[in-house]
Amino acid sequence: MTAIILIGTETAGNIGAVARAMANFGFDELILVNPQCDHLSKEAQDRAKHAKHLLQHAKLMTWKEVRERFATLVATTSALGTDYNLPRSPITPRQLADIVPHQKKVGLVFGPEGPGLTNEQVIDCDFSVTIPTAKEYSSMNLSHAVTVVLYELAYARETGKLDERFPLITPKMKEVLFDVLEGVIQKTPFRKPTMPETQRRLWKRMIGKSFITKREGQALIGFLRKVGGQMK
Repeated sequence: MTAIILIGTETAGNIGAVARAMANFGFDELILVNPQCDHLSKEAQDRAKHAKHLLQHAKLMTWKEVRERFATLVATTSALGTDYNLPRSPITPRQLADIVPHQKKVGLVFGPEGPGLTNEQVIDCDFSVTIPTAKEYSSMNLSHAVTVVLYELAYARETGKLDERFPLITPKMKEVLFDVLEGVIQKTPFRKPTMPETQRRLWKRMIGKSFITKREGQALIGFLRKVGGQMK
């Protein structure tokens, strides 16, 4: 449901590259506000590769029409303000992905390649996003910036789908897993008295970092019980 809104884009190739990035990550609504180039030119279509259809279906709108259509607009900016300049006190793309519902109509607004969005345009949006870059060279190419933001949104979207299909291990199941593991550790002959505690810590870290699913947890519990049952 997220739309990409490009304001005053100067280079046709950048619009084509944005369309390609959108297709890569499963986004299909491109809106152009006051473009300074032909988004259907050969340059744009060559850069779009297999996303030419997004160029052909791109909507030409005014900024006023955009503001009337979207309940939520997110400005993108590399020009950071202070705590007192709220419009330019942005969040990161990852934070954006955490708070934007995938089913909600949201417009991501990108300004011209050089100056970016004006203060007025940033203020017109609900909040802003910036990509953490090196202070020495903070401004990114337009299509690269779009790609980074869309990656984070797509990652959050697909992770949500995977979590629904493959639910993670529950706290109760994890407790059972560690109880079974403790039984194996106690039956294992270690060379040093400190090694059992080392194993406990090691397994706790590995299991915690792995984000294992319920199915994987059940399989691991079954395996450890079998191993423990064969130990004297």
